[in-house]
Amino acid sequence: MPAMASGRHHERATGLLALPFGLLWAPALGAAGVAVAALAFLIGGLWLSPDLDTISRSSRRWGPLRWLWWPYRRLLSHRSLISHSPLLGSSGRLAYGALWLLLAGALLHPFGLLPSPQQLLALARGLWQQHRPLVLAALVGVEASTWLHLLQDGDPMPRLPRPLRRLIRKRRRGPRMGR
Repeated sequence: MPAMASGRHHERATGLLALPFGLLWAPALGAAGVAVAALAFLIGGLWLSPDLDTISRSSRRWGPLRWLWWPYRRLLSHRSLISHSPLLGSSGRLAYGALWLLLAGALLHPFGLLPSPQQLLALARGLWQQHRPLVLAALVGVEASTWLHLLQDGDPMPRLPRPLRRLIRKRRRGPRMGR
């Protein structure tokens, strides 16, 4: 199996392919589609990388908010089924980020610093209803950057989450006799 790409290689490829990926959307969505898709590809590759399950360049890029990804790292082993799977990995990271945003809204709304969770959900619903093609371009951009990452890593077979691996190990050992 070929060696996995370094963080620097992932970043370079993401930067080089963001605009060409965005340009694929020009015929259908024009300049706005190019901008949204290219930006989503960059965000997916640089801030929402599958490598957020480790202390990586992606996690450090979050700066003072990098602690948000600590629980994610603790729950998932590197290259797990959840973090490094097509579709499941990207949607999991997006859902994880959305949960943090909703929690922040719940905590900071009383101080007027963020919209409430209900307002955030209404905003997301409105965005989906009014700009669905651009939202889809953004989601596909994030997912495409995940595919790029996985292909650079040699399309690895993701690992099962730690709790499932422990359960399987216990079952393979069978019942213990004698104590």
